[in-house]
Amino acid sequence: MLKLCSVMRERDKGGVSRRKRKMWRRLAEFLIQSASELQVSPIVKYTAFSLFADRFYPSLTRYIQKRHDKGNWLLKPTRESNLQLFALISLWISSKIHDSRPLSVKSLKRLGDKIIKEQHFTTRDFSEAEIVFMQVLDFEIGASNIALIFLEELLVQFKEVARAGELVSFEACMDLMDVLYEKEETLILYRSPHSLAASILACFFQIGVALNERELSLLDAVKFVTSCKEEDVVESVGDILKHVFEPR
Repeated sequence: MLKLCSVMRERDKGGVSRRKRKMWRRLAEFLIQSASELQVSPIVKYTAFSLFADRFYPSLTRYIQKRHDKGNWLLKPTRESNLQLFALISLWISSKIHDSRPLSVKSLKRLGDKIIKEQHFTTRDFSEAEIVFMQVLDFEIGASNIALIFLEELLVQFKEVARAGELVSFEACMDLMDVLYEKEETLILYRSPHSLAASILACFFQIGVALNERELSLLDAVKFVTSCKEEDVVESVGDILKHVFEPR
């Protein structure tokens, strides 16, 4: 009987984990779609991803537990529609950081009304959600430690040391980053944005540049343009390629 209960618990955990992974993929796709609909710049998009995926989402459970029964209605319960609202808030905050003319709450509400199916949010809800978002982040919204910034810098350096650098597509590298955000398990790669940027560059070099056009090996390229450890980058490249080419 005890063994049967244990098996059932493991199945329940597996089911919850699968549902959580599926929801995360939908949230990542939602943020990507929203960024496209709002026509934000890449730096706004990836800063929003950093705020939402690296910091807000992982901190949410701990924040709710600390607040106990004093939690805001936007977090109790934490519906997918509420998390979609917070994804829009991450774009709003990112736009305020980077744009001289940031996104307006009206444009965000208009988009929310269009693509958030389960719930209707008012302009006041957006303002309240921004405060909650900031509280979860403990009001720390630094935006200099973003993988996209490091990727741009590394690509410039790579082009200086190898002609093959001209063959690296910055847009394709960003597409790789989007694919990584689809899976919650790969978010661990984002804990070190500098290492991630080096891994993305090395990954594209591996799959996007023909062997006869390479003046440098993959590891030589990494050593030229970054101080990251070879073994760390190789491991990350393996994880990225595994995720990119796994069956959908």
